[in-house]
Amino acid sequence: METKNPEEIRRSVRNRYGEIAKKETSECGCSALSSCCGTSLAPIEKMSRAFGYTKEQIDSAPQGANMGLGCGNPQAIASLKPGETVLDLGSGGGFDCFLAAESVGESGRVIGVDMTADMVSKARRNAEKLGAKNVEFRLGEIEHLPVADASVDVIISNCVINLSPEKMDVFREAWRVLKPGGRLAILDVVALQTLPAEIKNDISLISGCVGGTEKIEAIEETLREAGFQDINIHPKDESRENIREWFPGRHLEDYVASATIEAKKPF
Repeated sequence: METKNPEEIRRSVRNRYGEIAKKETSECGCSALSSCCGTSLAPIEKMSRAFGYTKEQIDSAPQGANMGLGCGNPQAIASLKPGETVLDLGSGGGFDCFLAAESVGESGRVIGVDMTADMVSKARRNAEKLGAKNVEFRLGEIEHLPVADASVDVIISNCVINLSPEKMDVFREAWRVLKPGGRLAILDVVALQTLPAEIKNDISLISGCVGGTEKIEAIEETLREAGFQDINIHPKDESRENIREWFPGRHLEDYVASATIEAKKPF
């Protein structure tokens, strides 16, 4: 089976999530084009609660911001403080950005970056609905961040880095934009074992947050090579129940799970 090149992967991801952004209804899980959710908002809340969001967090965002595309809740590990600057890699409809904005307060700042123009437009509309003054959304690739050097305290991300075909570039950029002492607080999907070629090279599974996953050891090594320290990666076995619904019948939960990924840039 032919290995996909980086541009083909980026094009597939951009097209997929561009189509999702244009929809009036939300979806369910990283594999947002699966049939697990239909058009009801109720399964979105159920999935979000299963991945660690509280009902208060879900209800606080404008309709359409929580698109059900994540695999966890970065807020649970980010320990955000008032006045901090937060960067969200792959910000989608803005859900995690709006939650972060509440935590950092008016003295803080949140920047969302997404490679899909329709997602950025959607997030900006959601910010207007919410009246969020300390949040902005920028169009850009996470391998080439439109963010100044050493300007960010915390980087969050929710089920996005696995979509990148060039993960070392992502972590090097994360290192560049973080201030000394800055930290990563990421939720992503990781491989529990080596993926078979039919999963790793299936473009629908790559853009569905499965085919592009890396084993924990590989992620740790990439983070270390990028310069990060205090690396902690913890897979969440309970997430596999939800992953089963992304591509029903494919048994992908045997191969991948959601995980928290934390690391620090030294002073």
